[in-house]
Parts: sequence; structure tokens; C-alpha cells
Amino acid sequence: MADAAAHRFEVRATAESHFSWLRTRLSIERTLMSWVRTATALIGFGFTIVQFFERFASMQGVAQAARPQLPRYLGLALIAAGVAGLLVSIWQYHKLIGYLFREFDAIAGVPEVATHTPLLLIAVALVLIGIFAFTSVLLRFL
Repeated sequence: MADAAAHRFEVRATAESHFSWLRTRLSIERTLMSWVRTATALIGFGFTIVQFFERFASMQGVAQAARPQLPRYLGLALIAAGVAGLLVSIWQYHKLIGYLFREFDAIAGVPEVATHTPLLLIAVALVLIGIFAFTSVLLRFL
């Protein structure tokens, strides 16, 4: 029973199992790419909404808004949602890649050194950009 718990799956190194492992790995990469795309849109839209309504309110001939702080709150919420979603997706990516290499290293066919791609660096950079955008919008109106 202890041996069955230690090795839940029988892993045979065949071409079929190796390509299945690669398809799973690439699927995890595509999921992170989708999150990067979505987070970029959320952060960009949030920052743009704040900037647009700030410029719109300063134009001549435009009536004063009933709730002038509402675009700021919406922009901050969109930026925060983009950063939070990206942080969760980075955490999920890290856990799933670790699981693939830990449980199925016999069929991986690649060294564990190759666990991270440039996409992870882009995701982390986008988190930093999002945090910068959030703090700049927050501090601009304080």
C-alpha cells in the first residue's frame, strides 16, 4: 500500500508518453500566455480609463461629473484585478511545472533546468508594471 501511494502512476518512457508530457507542458504555457494577455488588457484599460476621464474633465465646455472619483476607482479596480490574476496564474504555473517534473521526470526528456521560459520573466515584469501603474494612479489623487 505504501509503494502504491509513493508511485500513483506507472510511468513508462515511450514516445507516446513523452509527447503527451510535452502537450501538457505546452498547454500550461498557453494558459499563462492567456493570463498575460488578459492582465495586460486589464491593466491597460484601467490606466487608460483614469487618464481619459482626467483629461476629459479638464476640457473646456464639459460639465462637472456627478461622481468625479468613479473613473479612478474603476481604473484602480481593473489594474488590481489584472495584477491579482497574474499573480495567481504565476503561482499556478510554478506549481504545475513543478508537478510535471517531480512526478513525470522519467518521460520529460528535458533537464529540469529548462523549467522556466522567458514568458515567466514577462509575467513578472508585467506584475511590476501593474504595481507601478496602481501606485501612480493611487498617489496622483491623494
